[in-house]
Amino acid sequence: MADNLTKYREKRDLKKTAVPSGGASVKSSNGRRFAIQKHDSTRLHYDLRLELDGVFKSCAATKGPSLDPQDKRLAVEVEDQPLDYGDFEGTIPKELYGGGTVLLWDRGYWEPELNKSPEQALAKATSSSLLEGTGCTVFVLVRMRGNEDEKRTNCS
Repeated sequence: MADNLTKYREKRDLKKTAVPSGGASVKSSNGRRFAIQKHDSTRLHYDLRLELDGVFKSCAATKGPSLDPQDKRLAVEVEDQPLDYGDFEGTIPKELYGGGTVLLWDRGYWEPELNKSPEQALAKATSSSLLEGTGCTVFVLVRMRGNEDEKRTNCS
């Protein structure tokens, strides 16, 4: 797990911000957790975090979640986050990476598509996962295949 958080720690000055370092013990869960955080930093966006392999796999979407099943939202994969970030709310100083206010918008549990492992569900193009939260009801995620020359992966 520690190796999964290298990029996370390199981007942050953990001595100057209240964001979790990943060192805290997080109570185990019977399900795979997810969190959606509204992050008002340089540009307002929503961070989607899905628990897998001891970290939150994370994506950022500039448009918030929608309750209309016809709406589509693009999310771009970002570095893994520690599990204790799923409860984080607060203000990151503006001069630091990710500076701005973070609010917990929803949280709950996610399940991969039937007959898929969690790893397959997040890695495969056209694979979907269900999110069941306290405020969101249900969302379906579909990974979009990017071009080979793209530096980022889409995860919406």
